Amino acid sequence: MALTLKGKVALVTGSTSGIGYGIARALAAEGAAIMLNGFGDAAEIEKIRSGLAQEFSVKVDYDGADLSKPDQVAAIVQKTHDRLGSLDILVNNAGIQFVAPVEEFPEAKWEAILAINLSAVFYGMKAAIPGMKAKKWGRIINIASAHGLVASPHKVAYVAAKHGVVGATKVAGVELANDGITVNAICPGWVLTPLVEKQLEDRAKEAGTDVEAEKKKMLQESQPMLKFTTPAEIGALAVFLCSDGAATITGAPISIDGGWVAH
Repeated sequence: MALTLKGKVALVTGSTSGIGYGIARALAAEGAAIMLNGFGDAAEIEKIRSGLAQEFSVKVDYDGADLSKPDQVAAIVQKTHDRLGSLDILVNNAGIQFVAPVEEFPEAKWEAILAINLSAVFYGMKAAIPGMKAKKWGRIINIASAHGLVASPHKVAYVAAKHGVVGATKVAGVELANDGITVNAICPGWVLTPLVEKQLEDRAKEAGTDVEAEKKKMLQESQPMLKFTTPAEIGALAVFLCSDGAATITGAPISIDGGWVAH
């Protein structure tokens, strides 16, 4: 089954670090041109963009669209078509988080998390689907979470949004089943991103322990497997979902979570 993505164009939101960057790297390694998106230092983002282009000999562009704004979501899809010639693969990855009990959860945080984590997924799919339908080929990968399938306390907005992403994925998968387009949700557990590494360092400092001890404690809270998933592993799963071997996988929430939702 062919894995090469030469000639394909991928838009990966929230791809200047973490999971999104891992996915962008994996798709570029298979020959896809990439539209990066995310916030950060302009010089650092340019370093990432040019680095990917040079390493994998593919076109890599960047757009800093604010995905909380529907018109900017539509605009980055159009810009991908205009600058890179197509949009074959859409990875809706951008996300934000905030924790507080339901009764204390700030309304502005609720609105912001739903806008980025859920509404942007809808607007991205809405903008991308017509072009994919015209070509009779497309891959949409929505990054949900173990929290798209189960709950944890103090994460009401995140859990609600990620459950919504799984639901929207199923609807789009059903609607597009005979259009050559698959739509799936990747549901990671704990992923060792720079953000989580910083959390672990902070926890170790606070507890007077070390990072390895805090890693084990963090994983034990929810995962039977005491091992973090890496962004590269999520990238490898995304590549597989784009391949011919995954042609009949659609509308599926796919766990990559060390057994989190199995118990």
